[in-house]
Amino acid sequence: MAIDTLAKWHSILANADLTGLGELLADDAVFHSPIVHSPQRGKELTSMYLSAAFQVLGHADFRYVREVVGERDAVLEFTAPVDGIHVNGVDMMHWNEDGRIDDFKVMIRPLKAVNLLHQKMRDMLEQMFGKAG
Repeated sequence: MAIDTLAKWHSILANADLTGLGELLADDAVFHSPIVHSPQRGKELTSMYLSAAFQVLGHADFRYVREVVGERDAVLEFTAPVDGIHVNGVDMMHWNEDGRIDDFKVMIRPLKAVNLLHQKMRDMLEQMFGKAG
């Protein structure tokens, strides 16, 4: 039976329980960062980047403001204030027939937000995993 991908995704965020990422991500998941040029391949790297992003953006003021959903993909627009800068972005995801996310792309605007998130994500990845992103 396939996972209800979006319901699971929203539950993970609402409950701040990232342990559910293991079930939600496909083994061959690919993460496309708004900062890092090359795609990050594999469940482990995708989970690492999503976990760091949650630490940087996952607070009470983060919210999705629009969702465009297809049969096996979705675009979720979000907003979040970070250090006084309004971050606007989209999470674009695709999932396989089992409902596991196999492609996740994040796009951010404006440029001030991109620059701020670049620094914060680098700091978070170094703190969490000992490597810069």
